[in-house]
Amino acid sequence: MTLPNTSNRPRIILAALVLLFGAYWAGARFSQRQPTKVEALPLGGAGSPSAANIAQRDAALTDDESINVRIYRQASAAVANILTKATAYDFFMDPVPVEGAGSGFVIDPRGYILTNFHVVEGAQSIEVVLGDQSHHAAKFIGADQRNDVALIKIDPKGKKLVTLPLGDSTALQVGQKVLAIGNPFGFQSTLTTGIVSALGRTVQTSQTTFIDEAIQTDAAINRGNSGGPLINSHGEVIGINSAIYTPSGTTAGIGFAIPINTAKSIANDLITDGRVHRAFLGVETLPVGGWLAEALDLPVQEGLLVEVVTPGGPAAVAGIRGGDRLAQAGMRRIHIGGDVIVAIDSQKVAGQIDVNVILNRKRPGDTVNVSVYRGGKKMDIPVKLGERTGN
Repeated sequence: MTLPNTSNRPRIILAALVLLFGAYWAGARFSQRQPTKVEALPLGGAGSPSAANIAQRDAALTDDESINVRIYRQASAAVANILTKATAYDFFMDPVPVEGAGSGFVIDPRGYILTNFHVVEGAQSIEVVLGDQSHHAAKFIGADQRNDVALIKIDPKGKKLVTLPLGDSTALQVGQKVLAIGNPFGFQSTLTTGIVSALGRTVQTSQTTFIDEAIQTDAAINRGNSGGPLINSHGEVIGINSAIYTPSGTTAGIGFAIPINTAKSIANDLITDGRVHRAFLGVETLPVGGWLAEALDLPVQEGLLVEVVTPGGPAAVAGIRGGDRLAQAGMRRIHIGGDVIVAIDSQKVAGQIDVNVILNRKRPGDTVNVSVYRGGKKMDIPVKLGERTGN
């Protein structure tokens, strides 16, 4: 399958959502766990080798193997197996209990755990099993659905939790070694290794969600790995494993992780303020490519027609105009006569996903330069962004 490049920077738009959602969620929401019970022995448990035997075994390792073993020993205790329960309804509207599984990792000794939003979405109860096999009830703290990042919390009850240090995803290079720890298919505390295969991709996962600046890796990621850490050779988390691209539903060597810098900002907002601070432009738009641009006699063949501006919102305050009359376009009525947005901060926009990607990198209070056509005249309008509430 050939994936089109639709912007000036590398982007993957996985539009074949049937294939994608058969494989996208590296821990499918509320999927049946297989096998139903697989337990990993905690390090240092009964039957573990003595310190002398461990030292002897370590001496026989290659340099690369030593990195793998060291990282696993340091990190596995902080990687969580996240088990969820919810209720669905069958054809006759009878309630049916459903279960799901994914991964996460402890980032704070107070019990905060990062994971994917799709791992815990809709869950009525969340249970966390840490690497030492201790079980903990968890509560949902908050999430940024658009970026597929969620924060949950357990009560340590005096237990000293192992936490994972968070690295800097902007410092990554293609070819770097990475390690993934998670719970694929219910096999807890599984380690896989690989390299950073590509950087800077935008992977669209639905009409409204995407992984911006995705980290592509060939480390084996499967169902149940979702929400688990992608770790560099220094033991720092540089990404959250989230998606795979494959026609078969199992790993095909193309996995994607959310950059940890994105997740750090979201977690900080949730811990500090209880909500995620997301930039808001305040427009409802319609793509004008193809026949619509010709039908409306627009001066451009690509862009976003502003149908409605939010009253009192950032765009309205800046002077961006929405439609002033209605017209029939196919099966729907649209507002026409408004501005046509063609770029934001000199980045071309052709669809709402382009706007979302740009705003995802901004904070409330930032100012962006919105390039629009009004009639046949092009103009640049500075807009001070507001803050979006909700998802």
